[in-house]
Order: sequence, then C-alpha cells, then structure tokens
Amino acid sequence: MNKQHGIFPEPGTIQFERLLPGPAERIWDYLTKSKLKAKWFSAGDVEPGVGGKVEFRFQHKNLSKADDPIPKKYKAMEDGSYSEGRVTEWNPYTKLSYTWGEDTGEESEVTYELIPKKNDKVLLRLTHRRLGDDPTTLIGVGAGWHTHLGILIDVLEGKAPQGFWKVYLPLEKEYEQLIS
Repeated sequence: MNKQHGIFPEPGTIQFERLLPGPAERIWDYLTKSKLKAKWFSAGDVEPGVGGKVEFRFQHKNLSKADDPIPKKYKAMEDGSYSEGRVTEWNPYTKLSYTWGEDTGEESEVTYELIPKKNDKVLLRLTHRRLGDDPTTLIGVGAGWHTHLGILIDVLEGKAPQGFWKVYLPLEKEYEQLIS
C-alpha cells in the first residue's frame, strides 16, 4: 500500500499522486466504467462528455474479500450510499473532472489527470476541490481517497486488497494529525 499522504495545496483542496501500471487507456476504464470502478471505488456509470451524469454507488464491503466489519460510527453506510455529479471535463486518457454531491447541495469537484511515464507507467494526479474548511470533512476525504487509491493499486497489480475499514481507520487518525 502506498503510504504517501495527500497534500493540501490550498484551502478546501486535497491532492494525491500515484504511479500506476498503465497504459492510460486501462486506467481510464477504471475511472469511467461502472464494473471496473466498483472494484476500487464505487459502482455507477460515468456518462461520456461534458454534462454527462456521474453515479456513485458505494458498497465498501464489496471492495475486498477480507472480513472487514463496518465501524459503529459508520453503520449508516452499511447498506451503501448513493450520490450523483456531472462531468465537467472529458478528455479521454488524459483528464476527467466531475462534480460530486450536487444532489446534497455540497458540490465539490474531482479531477483525475493521467500522465504517461516510462515503462508503461501512468502518474495519476487526483485533485478534489471545493471541500470547504470543516476538519471532519477534510480528514474523511483524505483518508477515503488514500484508502481507495491503495485498493486501485492492488487491483491493477492483481493483488487482493485489504478491507476498506481496516485501512481507512488508521489513516483517519493520520489525516487528523496532518491537518491539526
């Protein structure tokens, strides 16, 4: 698992960089195709093109075969959660941006940049903006993306991912230290 923490380059923004096994077309499919997206993040379609609908159908228990009971404080998410957004930038194999949470009135924006590197590797730069300044949100988003990206790396490398909550909970404490 990559232990490199996300950085907070400006208020309300977190950014991660991960070197992934490519090619970029493969990574793009994991960002946009529901069946592949569900293996590391959330199921749900990403309709191609600016204005396309983005669905987030989270089922953390499906991200690993490991026994990983949901923590008490997250029991409300036990049966999954659903959210929507809209594609704001669609440049296949290089850049994807979409809003998240527009249905809740707390709209943020996620951008994935795919940068080809040597030996068929791809640098993924993920930037999540407009998160506000609530420490609880920043901690949760930081630990969440960190965990999901670790699962993505495992999936792309053909490894069995650890349970989401097993990884997430210690990271939550680390991100709390980072932003305090």
